[in-house]
This record gives sequence, C-alpha cells and structure tokens, in this order.
Amino acid sequence: MSRKPKYFDRRFRAELLHPKHWPTWFAIGLLVFFGLMPAWLRDPIARLLARLVKKIAKKPLRVARANLETCFPDKSKGEIDKLLDENIENFVLILLAQSELLLRSDAHLRRRVQLEGFEHVQRARDAGQPVIFIMPHVWGIEYAGLRLNLELPMVTMAKAHRNKLFDWFNNRMRSSKGGNVYMREAGIRALLSELKNDNSFFYLPDEDLGPEKSVFAPFLGTVKATLPVVGRLASAGNAQVMPVKIGYDQQKRQYLLTVLPPISPEEMQGKENEALALNRAVEQVINAYPEQYMWFLKLLRTRPSGEASIY
Repeated sequence: MSRKPKYFDRRFRAELLHPKHWPTWFAIGLLVFFGLMPAWLRDPIARLLARLVKKIAKKPLRVARANLETCFPDKSKGEIDKLLDENIENFVLILLAQSELLLRSDAHLRRRVQLEGFEHVQRARDAGQPVIFIMPHVWGIEYAGLRLNLELPMVTMAKAHRNKLFDWFNNRMRSSKGGNVYMREAGIRALLSELKNDNSFFYLPDEDLGPEKSVFAPFLGTVKATLPVVGRLASAGNAQVMPVKIGYDQQKRQYLLTVLPPISPEEMQGKENEALALNRAVEQVINAYPEQYMWFLKLLRTRPSGEASIY
C-alpha cells in the first residue's frame, strides 16, 4: 500500500489544454487580467460587477440571509440587507484581485497585506513550536495564508474541485510561497506529521461536518455543531493555537491581517470546552469584519434534535 504524501499535483499536464477546458482558460485569463490591474482601477469595476452578482446569485443569497437572520436575530431587515450588499461587494473585490497572489512579487504581497500581532507567532517559534492558525471561511483567507507563509513554513489542506484546470490553477496559487497543499483525504494524520516537521497550517473550525463526533456549542445568536479535534492535535504536535482575522480596507486598498493571542490549552480540555473555545474564536474573527465572511455556506446545516432546518 502506497504511503506517498497526498499532495495536489501542481505540475502542468497536456490534458489541461483539451477544448473542454477552454471556457475555464478564458475565466483564468480574465482573473489574470484583473490580477495585474492596479487596485485603484480594479476595485470600481468590481463594485459594478457586484450589482450583477446580486441579481443572479439567488440561491446563495437565500442561504446567506438564513445564516444572517439566525446568527444576528436582533438585526433588522434593513441591516441584514446592507450586510448582504456589502458581503457581495467584498466577494467580487477580493475574487477579481486574487490572482495577484500568484502573479505579483513578495514585496507586493507585503504592501497589500499589513501584518499585526506577529509577536505571538514569534514567541511560539522561539519556543520551537509550530502554530495552528484558527480562521473561519472569510473572503480574504488566501491572502492571510500566503502572507503568513512569507514569515514561517506552512502547509494547507483543500477539497478537490471537479474542474481539473481550476484545481491546478488554484493550488498553484496556494503553494506559490513554498507550502504543499494536501488533499482532504490525507486526514488529520498528515497534519500531525507536518506539525512534527515544524510546519504550521490553518484550521477552519466553522465548517459543518455533520452530527457524528460534533458537539453543539453557543455560536453568535444560535448554537452550532463543531468538531473538537484541535486541542488533541495541538497537544500531540506541540503546537500553539492562534485565531487570525483579516479584512479588506477599501479606502486604503490594503488588507489588515491580525494574529490574536493564543488560546490556552486549559480552555480546550474536554470536547465541550474546546467546541466553545473554537466557536468563540470564530465569533471574534467574524465580528471584526462581518461583511467579509462566506455567509453563503451552510454552516448551520446540523441542528439539535427536533429543530427544523434553517435552509
């Protein structure tokens, strides 16, 4: 049985030139065009395109609205509408710029993403420890990962896309600063092995992975099923756990990336305590930039027994 590491293959293959991929090549060409464009020119175009997205993305918007109404029950309809408008706008702004992560220099990335709170990481590194960064699904997550990868060795894990060309392009971008991208099926053991090899990574605790092994804990205005595995992973890999938040400032045309103080191991002793600590960390990150979270995800799919689906 093969024990070969389950990385994504980032080598270019001739099959990616097949005519069935030509529409994707066209889309990639557009992303490259926008990625090379200066932000002062690209951002106004993105705002115009966001109006079109709002008109055609009906199903994702229904999911996003259900999430927002459940997570923020005290917000009025007008406030929810405003959050949705800002969310779509930020999605398009960040998507159109994202290929710059592959195309532009490290110096450009440092200018685009201002990093604060790195002293927390440095203390862990001085102690010989890698870091598990806690970050939920926010629009700027690729910027956060690659900016931190300039400062310390990192790997990541991603779900394979059905479109092989998009998969190739996306994983070339994610690994452009030297970090390998694992397939999901590599599992927790692969991440533990990387921690022992002094590689840090992001853990996204907000994904709903179903009721099996998950624990319900308070989350914003509701409860959420959370998988409590980070505490054991950090303990086994001698790692520190630190939340990270990132937001795009449209006026400065820059991202602000902030590493927050580490979560103490005592806060994550026991499944219920860990689920609570992880949900609190996710809340902290979301509340910093609620308009830049991926609200279209069905993050509340699993509900307590007897409770109807919000979707």
